Amino acid sequence: MDNQQTVCLVANTASGSYSPEAVDDLATAFRGAGFDLCRSICFPDEDLPTAETLAGSNIDILAIFTGDGTVNSCVTGLYGWKGKVLVLPGGTMNLLSHQLHGEAEPADIVAQVASGGARVVRRNVARSAHGDALVGLSAGPATSWYTVREAMREADIQQMVDEAGEAYAKTVGDEAQLCIREPDVGDREGYPLVEICPCDAGLRLVAYNPKTLGDYIAQGWKMLIRRFREGPHETLGTFDRLVLAGATGAPIELSIDGEPTLGEPVEEVVLAEADVDLLATA
Repeated sequence: MDNQQTVCLVANTASGSYSPEAVDDLATAFRGAGFDLCRSICFPDEDLPTAETLAGSNIDILAIFTGDGTVNSCVTGLYGWKGKVLVLPGGTMNLLSHQLHGEAEPADIVAQVASGGARVVRRNVARSAHGDALVGLSAGPATSWYTVREAMREADIQQMVDEAGEAYAKTVGDEAQLCIREPDVGDREGYPLVEICPCDAGLRLVAYNPKTLGDYIAQGWKMLIRRFREGPHETLGTFDRLVLAGATGAPIELSIDGEPTLGEPVEEVVLAEADVDLLATA
């Protein structure tokens, strides 16, 4: 690396996979590879950096060592920044990191970037009124399984049992249908869950409609760990725009890169491009 590049590192101390030793090892990897690690930020104790603060500090690369939810907040908050973002596997699932770097370990990714083995990419996103999804936007009553996952991660057994009962009721109840209003695809009676995944070709639409009690239970536990495609599903196609509507007219439950939010009774999701450069090594 001819010119030493400046790096700011963000780690999430609230992540289930966080450890001070891992962050120290990563800092050592950056310095050993010839980077100037100017600053480390411990989120949520410290605020995530903004495009203005990074530009004012002359940061070349922002390295994010967190899970997908914090990666989303950080990346989408940096739109317009002229530097580059390096997403590293620092959470539970690390879906975006895996898409950018495969199964490589953080230190190996840093070494590959230092050797010039990374390329700059602008990723497609699924854009809604509630934010951009870098990996996936899920919609429907069955997204309530995410609250069960959080209780499981916090080892709150009673809350997990309570939330699982409510999530199951929503998944199989009368309200458990999310309709795809535009385009005219899929089951017109709707689904308890759809996932919209941005890819190079557009927005890939995947629908989940378990039919039996065993399938419902299996689907629920797979949703806890976000391995959606292992559950019963159908891929409906790839589109530039989607309009979703709840069958009962109630607000749609959403999850954007694993973070839950409550939408409107009708939601539009469109294909867009993230306005910041990411580094990819795979």
